[in-house]
Amino acid sequence: MENESTNAFTIMPMNQKISLNPGEVYEGYITIINPSYATEDFVYKAEVTPYSVADEEYTADLLSESDRTAISKWITIEEPTGSVKPNESKEIKFTIKVPQNAPAGGQYGTIAVSSNQDSSNANGVSVQNVFEIASIIYADVAGETVHDGEILENNVPSFVLNNPVKITAMLTNKGNVHETAIFTITVSDVFTGRVILPTEENTGRYSEVIMPETTRYAEREVSDLPALGVVKVTQTIDYNGQTSTTEKQIIICPVWFMALVLLTLASIIAAVVIIVKKRHRKGIVV
Repeated sequence: MENESTNAFTIMPMNQKISLNPGEVYEGYITIINPSYATEDFVYKAEVTPYSVADEEYTADLLSESDRTAISKWITIEEPTGSVKPNESKEIKFTIKVPQNAPAGGQYGTIAVSSNQDSSNANGVSVQNVFEIASIIYADVAGETVHDGEILENNVPSFVLNNPVKITAMLTNKGNVHETAIFTITVSDVFTGRVILPTEENTGRYSEVIMPETTRYAEREVSDLPALGVVKVTQTIDYNGQTSTTEKQIIICPVWFMALVLLTLASIIAAVVIIVKKRHRKGIVV
């Protein structure tokens, strides 16, 4: 069996929301963590990338540049390469030098960290370990900002064949700075009254960032539901001064149960037809 090195790592925070002023020099930090189960030092490379999204599902784009990703040119990393021992962490400092003529509104970039070392397999062939994690920077540059967001959809289904159940929403932002939408989902069993959500582990509350001049499709899966039954689901969205609440009773009816019901109905109908035919024949004989 080949010897495999463990290069798993993580960074904190995964995103940062900061406010900047034109002409300001801002200092921030990320922390690289090499876990206790790592088998060797993690040799890292940290670099700055622009950040934008490509579609309504918010597929991350760390390559495209625009007026909203100019911040990627303002950031320098103090120690862009180095190493972290197993079960240790390292704080990496970055500096943002905001131009005096920086445009007001949102600016978006990342501090992307990846492996910066080669390893060799059993045949001595060099293999580059490529695994990248990015800490997203959501910056708000002071000035004339425009807040123009709207909740387009707040959807809870009425009927599903199985679980988990998908609760969805659509939100748009026509302003020039990012906004935060707060979602709250509650779930209970209609027949037993059991509260499924929230729980001690899951409050049912989460947030999503809506980038300027984009529309975002948000989706959450609700699990731990009965295989067959009816649950009451409520989704409340608070966004840009608006509140939208959708509440529905969802019928959970798996395919096997539908097939059983259809089979039972077919059997009943067949039995009725047979009985009718027998009675008809008896009537003819008489």
